[in-house]
Amino acid sequence: MAPRITRVTVHRYAYELVDVGYDYNGFNMVYCKGSRIRPYGYVITIETDVGITGEWAGGTAEAYAQIGSIAHYLIGKNPLERERIYNDLKRALRKNDRFGIAPIDICLWDIAGKLYNAPIYQLLGGYRRRLPAYASTTHGDENGGLCSPEAYADFAVRCREMGYPAFKIHGWGNGPVQREVATVLKVREKVGPAMDLMIDPACELNTFADALRVGRACDEANFFWYEDPFKDGGISAFAYRKLRQLIKTPLCLGEHVRTLEPHVDFIVAEATDYVHTDATYDGGITGLMKIAHAAEGFGLDVAIHAPGPAHRHCFAALRNCNYYEMGLVHPLLKTTKPPVYRDYSDDLDSIDATGHVTVPEGPGLGVEIDWDWVRAHEVDVVTYGP
Repeated sequence: MAPRITRVTVHRYAYELVDVGYDYNGFNMVYCKGSRIRPYGYVITIETDVGITGEWAGGTAEAYAQIGSIAHYLIGKNPLERERIYNDLKRALRKNDRFGIAPIDICLWDIAGKLYNAPIYQLLGGYRRRLPAYASTTHGDENGGLCSPEAYADFAVRCREMGYPAFKIHGWGNGPVQREVATVLKVREKVGPAMDLMIDPACELNTFADALRVGRACDEANFFWYEDPFKDGGISAFAYRKLRQLIKTPLCLGEHVRTLEPHVDFIVAEATDYVHTDATYDGGITGLMKIAHAAEGFGLDVAIHAPGPAHRHCFAALRNCNYYEMGLVHPLLKTTKPPVYRDYSDDLDSIDATGHVTVPEGPGLGVEIDWDWVRAHEVDVVTYGP
């Protein structure tokens, strides 16, 4: 008898981050000494009639709002039929951004790994066990942290000395473009030629001209990639094709288009060089791997956005991926994440001496959720099914 899904449960918790605030518009997380914020986080579990439960900590409020509309579909389904479930949900959520697919799909992969007593990266094919990481900063602040080109340069040197082979700048929101340009040049000057450097303005640059100014600085500084420059939101294939025609630094786009087909459209439109993807945004592990293999067919590499156990497993199963994103990090912050896992971390000091992280080797995602901590910080629980 095939296993069947019996229940879906979503746990929402609140936690506190110290010395963290938000920048000018209340969206970008930045260093702010003495400030405290109280974000929410989520854990989803999917139970089966064979006693195996899939678990994942992650996702957004938008994703879990969508799960409320599709959870009924899951009850009674075979959790091993991930491809069927992915396609059914992709169609069901076609009028939304499809964020709701990811928590479900990642849990289903966790179930499969536990059922077969294997880590997910082995089920995906298995390519490597150690992953080179890059330090990915928080956004720039005006508060004595990452508050100047020199501060970014000093932090990049520190990360290089820790073993990181690469470093990514998230600059300022609503700041002068000249400071962004100066940061690009100063960081390269300080770290020397060997370290790979990236920049992600996170769609904060106001004009094509500003994007071009920063891109030409990236050319001068020999940057590894240039990501999501201006306020189109990272979705205008035409605009990025034009930018590619005017600079030589490779572009990294795709974080803000959803699932397989729009990523392929971006490739065909010659709008990117590295294909950005994220299991949380692109339909889970199933969706991410589809994008990665499509990119491989075009001879391109993928860049996996943000850290986490699911992304370690995906990276470990891919040939065409260069770096694991260790973010968001800051020279004066110990962490920007909740302590939701036991014996697992994606903080600045989580790399080894050569700048690598390892892929979890336990069954499924291979990490243990700290349920004592989750329940102590729980705000509410929603259950779907009997």
